[in-house]
Amino acid sequence: MTCQFELSNETAWCPGCGNHMIRTALKQALEELGLEPHEVVICSGIGQAAKMPHYIKVNGFNGLHGRALPPAVGIKLANKNLKVIVESGDGDTYGEGGNHFIHTIRRNIDIAHFVHDNQVYGLTKGQASPTTAMGQKTTLQLDGVKVSPLNPLVLALSLGAGFVARGFAGDIPHLVELMKSAITYRGYALVDILQPCVVWNRVNTFAWYKNRVYHLPEDYDYTDKEQAFKKAMEFGDRIPIGIIYKVEKETYEDQFDFIKNGPPLVDLELNPKDAEKLMENFM
Repeated sequence: MTCQFELSNETAWCPGCGNHMIRTALKQALEELGLEPHEVVICSGIGQAAKMPHYIKVNGFNGLHGRALPPAVGIKLANKNLKVIVESGDGDTYGEGGNHFIHTIRRNIDIAHFVHDNQVYGLTKGQASPTTAMGQKTTLQLDGVKVSPLNPLVLALSLGAGFVARGFAGDIPHLVELMKSAITYRGYALVDILQPCVVWNRVNTFAWYKNRVYHLPEDYDYTDKEQAFKKAMEFGDRIPIGIIYKVEKETYEDQFDFIKNGPPLVDLELNPKDAEKLMENFM
């Protein structure tokens, strides 16, 4: 049976790109959650990951590079009934969009954020991204990267994120469950997805990751923040995947009674003449 979120199989992604696996996982997650296409919106910026709204049958919004989060926040505040998902890359999110990343976590808006982390700028031909390893050679850093990589999980934890997870594009069943958990979580949910770039990153390949990633054990306590920091810092010979940290927190929307208990703002009738009463105060 065809998935109701299916669009054309033709994409602009390279054959073997990890984005194909992420798309498969996302479609399956939405299907298993029993959602309808009109109940979901995907926001994106610019880049390979940002093409996701073009290849899956839901509402979509393409923004500017590094600017996927602001429209997602606006959409969620305007229509609280929508499931809002952000799809962006490591450069898009942690580089150009770093400021928005920080303050979206602070606000704790109810959105799921899936970051396609291939540790390189794939669309612009392979220069280092914020998550590229120190010393790694790229098409631009010919003698190796000279700055330390950003650890997005540690950063998110330090900013107070209530849901922090890491997945791997090469493990679709596991990624489906992570996505379902993130989408149903009440608040900002980050899933950093290790997504090999088969053209521009010849270091962090599927084989490289498969030799290193491991599932967090079933008895792992993801409410333990100290343990979460330890797991978030584990990246090298061993890389844990799963929900690193998860606790319940009040969302930004729930702090406003007219949003929490009222109808979606998008359904309110607006009469421009209502502003006359306010304007009279300035006359």
